[in-house]
Amino acid sequence: MQTIHRLTLDDALVVLRAAEAEAERIGVRQTICVADDGAHPIALHRMTGARLTGVEIAIAKAFTAAGHQRATHLFNEPPNGPALPGNEAFGIQHMHTGRFTVFVGGFPLVYDGQVVGAVGISGGNGEQDKAVGAAALAAFEELVAGAVPA
Repeated sequence: MQTIHRLTLDDALVVLRAAEAEAERIGVRQTICVADDGAHPIALHRMTGARLTGVEIAIAKAFTAAGHQRATHLFNEPPNGPALPGNEAFGIQHMHTGRFTVFVGGFPLVYDGQVVGAVGISGGNGEQDKAVGAAALAAFEELVAGAVPA
């Protein structure tokens, strides 16, 4: 037997709010999706002015990070990427068509060695998406350390 940890909506909202605050700070309109360990969205927020296409992209980034248990940008870095012909990850984005992505901006949420969910960020360039993701991950770390009330 094993213990399974689950994200709650309150947990997801802490992550989402931190991501939104960082997006506001850096001046980019983002769509943020927090998914559970099954890669199903728990919380989704498209900031005012964010692109309409960001909704599906953020969901796909969260799906990929939760389901494959790693950040999406790692598919574009050695040793498993880039996802180009001749490399190990080539074609992986064609699995789970429309749900799996190798775009920067998907990050797993890990607690007690388990991937308990993920956050997907869409709307900025890769560095902006990473910065917003880093803020989301930091808030999650504080949350699980007990420093941030849900």
